Amino acid sequence: MRTRPFKQVDVFTAAPYLGNPLAVVLDGTDLSDQEMQAFARWTNLSETTFLLPPSDAGAAAGADYCVRIFTPGGELPFAGHPTLGTCHAWLQAGRKIGGEIPGQDNSVSGATNSTAKRGSDRQSFVQECKVGLIRIRRQGTGLAFAAPPLQRSNPGPALLAKVAAALGLKASQIVAAQLLDNGPQWLGLLLDSPQTVLQLVPNHLELKNLGQKVGVASVQAAAPAAALIARSNREARAFGPRSSEPAGIAESEVEVEVRAFAAPIGVNEDPVTGSFNASLAQWLIADGFAPRTYVAAQGSCLGRAGRVHIAQDDAGQVWVGGDCVTCIDGQVAL
Repeated sequence: MRTRPFKQVDVFTAAPYLGNPLAVVLDGTDLSDQEMQAFARWTNLSETTFLLPPSDAGAAAGADYCVRIFTPGGELPFAGHPTLGTCHAWLQAGRKIGGEIPGQDNSVSGATNSTAKRGSDRQSFVQECKVGLIRIRRQGTGLAFAAPPLQRSNPGPALLAKVAAALGLKASQIVAAQLLDNGPQWLGLLLDSPQTVLQLVPNHLELKNLGQKVGVASVQAAAPAAALIARSNREARAFGPRSSEPAGIAESEVEVEVRAFAAPIGVNEDPVTGSFNASLAQWLIADGFAPRTYVAAQGSCLGRAGRVHIAQDDAGQVWVGGDCVTCIDGQVAL
């Protein structure tokens, strides 16, 4: 073992302890797959990441760093909140794998010494992971990643019936369903109301036995005129600076309620799920269930107040954004 720099970051929140925590080992060099998996199992968080130099091919394609992403039960090819949280930690560490620059400002957008200031106005970055290269950009006070390509299909009726039974859902409560694959695979269910989403009491053992991760969502009913004006204002600032007020104070902005159940990988309910929100947004926007820009809430049933900012640009690319805050900053023996 040796001492390695370590951070625990809260993602999709500007206020500590209201989002989805992520463990980040800022130097994963020389660690075996088994050592990474054992540490991820020990942290018992939904994901733990290990920062590495990009591969030769990745570097040639513009990657700034490589990340390995582990749940307590296995490695993921891609995940959303680890993507934002790892980039946040890497930026805080002065874009350096293996340690922080003395005097480095702990904000994503700021820097206090000449070393950190070099290139501090850079607005975009490239992450290498198992699914390929992921573009990340600064978005207001936080970061956003470009949703990777999505493959989707209709689920079979037998699977849908078994999942509905495990969730305690009636067929009439399911508006639409899709199998979503952007690296991680989810069965996405669009439900009839936010109340249905929030009142679910899943049978996690049954979902684990089915081997199926399930994400559920509901889009808020059509808004009155005043809210539509507010939405247009929000769309105008979607790609600009946002307030860093604590998540949860602007409930009127929430348009989609989300929950994600991942018992097959050792996480009964994920607090805030970037990969699922990415594929969900691509599906809902493409099929006309949601606007091109919206705010999703996730984590309410776990005492969290995660906020995921979705925006589709004019080229059709969906961006998934949120704030990040560092809660633990130190070292780990690994």
